[in-house]
Amino acid sequence: MTHSERQIVQRKSKPLDKDHRAAKRFEELHAAAIEDLRSGQLLKAQSRVKEAFQLDAESAESLHLMAVVDAAAGRAERAIDWASRAIRIDPQPAYLATLGNALASAGRLDEALRVFDKAIQLKPNDAEQWLQMGDALIQARRSSEALLCFRRAFELDSRHADAAYKAGHLLHGLGQLAEALAYLNHSINLRSDNAQSLHTRALVLNGLERIEEATADCRRAVNLDPKNADTLGNLGALLRAQGQLEEALSFFDRSLKIKPNGGKAIVGRASVLSELGRVEEAMSAYKRSAAILSEHSRSVWNLALLQMLTGDFRRGLKGMQARWDVPGLPNGYPPLPGPKWLGEGEIAGKTILVCADEGLGDAIQLVRYIPLLAGRGARVVLVVQDALWPLFSKMEGISECLPGSSGARLPPFDLHCPLSDLPFIFGTRLETIPAAVSYLPLPSQERVQAWERRLGPRARPRVGLVWSGNPKHSNDHNRSIPFRMLTGLLDDKVSFVSLQKDVRPNDRAELLARTDIFDAAQRLTDFGETAALISCLDLVITVDTSVAHLSAALGKPTWILLPFMPDYRWLLHREDSPWYPTVRLFRQDERREYGSVIDRMRRDLQSLIGNELDLAQQTSSARF
Repeated sequence: MTHSERQIVQRKSKPLDKDHRAAKRFEELHAAAIEDLRSGQLLKAQSRVKEAFQLDAESAESLHLMAVVDAAAGRAERAIDWASRAIRIDPQPAYLATLGNALASAGRLDEALRVFDKAIQLKPNDAEQWLQMGDALIQARRSSEALLCFRRAFELDSRHADAAYKAGHLLHGLGQLAEALAYLNHSINLRSDNAQSLHTRALVLNGLERIEEATADCRRAVNLDPKNADTLGNLGALLRAQGQLEEALSFFDRSLKIKPNGGKAIVGRASVLSELGRVEEAMSAYKRSAAILSEHSRSVWNLALLQMLTGDFRRGLKGMQARWDVPGLPNGYPPLPGPKWLGEGEIAGKTILVCADEGLGDAIQLVRYIPLLAGRGARVVLVVQDALWPLFSKMEGISECLPGSSGARLPPFDLHCPLSDLPFIFGTRLETIPAAVSYLPLPSQERVQAWERRLGPRARPRVGLVWSGNPKHSNDHNRSIPFRMLTGLLDDKVSFVSLQKDVRPNDRAELLARTDIFDAAQRLTDFGETAALISCLDLVITVDTSVAHLSAALGKPTWILLPFMPDYRWLLHREDSPWYPTVRLFRQDERREYGSVIDRMRRDLQSLIGNELDLAQQTSSARF
């Protein structure tokens, strides 16, 4: 029942100045019409009001009641006419509210807002009037003003659950999560069985990283409204974020059964299928999403990553061009003047500015293409992250290397190109990856000798360790591990060196307590320094982070721990890497835990030591 209907129910018909029998009948007709409205019997209600008109054709209350009947039946223009006639006789705030709602339903928003404004002037302390004004402002896309109205409605009536919900909903959209949560808490305390309020609070709690509470609210919302496709899909997304993949998949499936073309649910389902290792199904889902959402760039991008993961570089590298259109995807490519080069035309004699546009590991992996670019006769200027500048500045094929955030003035250039586009430009295929054992310049002997002095005499094989990467990485929860997990590798027949640049607080105390591992963190000022230290080691054991790329690009034997579903560059179901000849991959199995991976790695390491062979020779000569 609408507010106007509720107001009618609460009002008593005024007896007319007629004979007692006619007045009594008039009241009975109004009361019966109100009951019919309450039960949804609109034709009966209309019939009773028409009979009331026979007793008094100019009754403002009858005119208003007919407006309410027509509004309930979706006949907005007729409701406008009836309400206008009632107001001309008796301009009550309730009649104005009915007219305002009818005008809003007819899309006549400017008129509706003027009417609501007049109603509020007549009755400024009526919370319901402010709420309806807010609803009209929402329809007019004036959210900030609507929020003021909903706040005012709740100030006037702290028991008004709708006002609290709508204020919370708008505040969530504005990103004001703490205040949104306060309003939604009020709304749910007043009306605990409202699925809409619970769903919105779940979204707010998720934004506040209170994911378990968000999931609990979303489950309650689904139980109350099990046919709401959006709520089902959002519960699937929350469960996926917590690694509950099978259950997440079931909720995405339920959502899509109700709303088959729900883009978010299709993408969410595809992501879960990918994480479950059901790659073919995931690719089909991303293809469907791209088709439904008109080449949805994120779906094209995610499909391309899976194609690369399965070794389909022809489709994958082309699809990865969609990354430039994906909203919110990290993109370090600066706005540059002049044409962007994608491989077309002759470049001999031209200056090409190449910019590192992704992560540190990506830059180390892809800088191998620079000599090929220079081989076409181009003069290459490379802009990279500051930490990589000392490492790349003397690399073959680079005419000039600049640190990205130094503010240095760029030299004149003819063309510019993202570093990440070079595999696509060179038409790379699995069998044509430029895979030199080592393609980075050797670290300076001065730096290497300084590390040799710090490490001391080489009495035992030296093994470097890295257990965590950038915590802001989207997949960090799958790739990084606590330091204590790697301590199972420690052996008194090996000298271990920590290559971990940034040690997390939870790991620091345990690392400091160890006397059997050399901690180099304070002196690892840039990747040039890290490269010099790696040159002094026999083997590097690392999770999938930038040091893995650095060690492998230097040609150092490198063992990499990988999650069940790894980054695209490591492909599937193989222990070697076509990108790096000296790499050996240690993958999680379906159990998705690192304990067994580290056990396997420890046995292999002990086998090398037990055979009393030179560790560097053994690991580099083995065919992984």
